[in-house]
Amino acid sequence: MDVSNVFFHGDLLEEVYMEPRNYVDQTHPNLVCRLKKALCSLKQAPKAWSNYIDQYLVTSGFQTSNAIFSLYVKKIDHGIIVIIIYVDDLIIIRDNDVNIFDLKKLLKQKFEMKDLVELHYFLGIEVIQSLKRYGYYKGNMP
Repeated sequence: MDVSNVFFHGDLLEEVYMEPRNYVDQTHPNLVCRLKKALCSLKQAPKAWSNYIDQYLVTSGFQTSNAIFSLYVKKIDHGIIVIIIYVDDLIIIRDNDVNIFDLKKLLKQKFEMKDLVELHYFLGIEVIQSLKRYGYYKGNMP
């Protein structure tokens, strides 16, 4: 999944001010804007996004990894779902036949995102889906 405009989602934890752009009312030249939300040019934006998605996933039943801060796991009746986050990309991994359509629907209700369906490349690594899916399971490899 590819989340759109991730750096606009996070709330700022500290006070950040900026000078208004030229197109803002120039009759008060000494005024500044206090930001409540992150902008992509702020150095606080990645942390604000990380906090926002973390809080959302934890309240949705995912547990954070102690070893990898961008790894989330949710155990359900018939398997597990794992989410790995890299900036604006969410990689969703499941075991067995766990249905992830409900999870994708839930995520799309909260965030504007594109479903890229199957993962083929990530950070320069080629990804091949489970051998079971392609009929090469339990020693039937060509």
